Amino acid sequence: MSTDTPSAPAESAAERYLAVQRSDEFAGLRRALRGFVFPMTVAFFLWYALYVILSAYARDFMGTKLFGSNINVALVFGLLQFVSTFLIAWLYSRYADRKLDPIADRIHAEIGEVRHDDGPRG
Repeated sequence: MSTDTPSAPAESAAERYLAVQRSDEFAGLRRALRGFVFPMTVAFFLWYALYVILSAYARDFMGTKLFGSNINVALVFGLLQFVSTFLIAWLYSRYADRKLDPIADRIHAEIGEVRHDDGPRG
């Protein structure tokens, strides 16, 4: 029987994660994410607020008929809310593929984690 104790790993997983979190590359990744998410969130919020405010205070304008007897400005604005949501999701997907995922993949490789491409990324 040996009295040797197994040696502790040179660097624990927690220490590796903290080192990565403090790295310039990770800070750049966070900056790139925030550079997209914050402006898009503000833009979408303002667009939605415009829709709500116009619906509350510009009822005549929102009730203006555009096509036929049932299609008015309010309905078109409401449908454009859905369109803008899907557009932002598509733009984020493209942005993440180009800007975020390559940096995240490098960070994962540095940590030594196996990256699985089973689910959504971003």
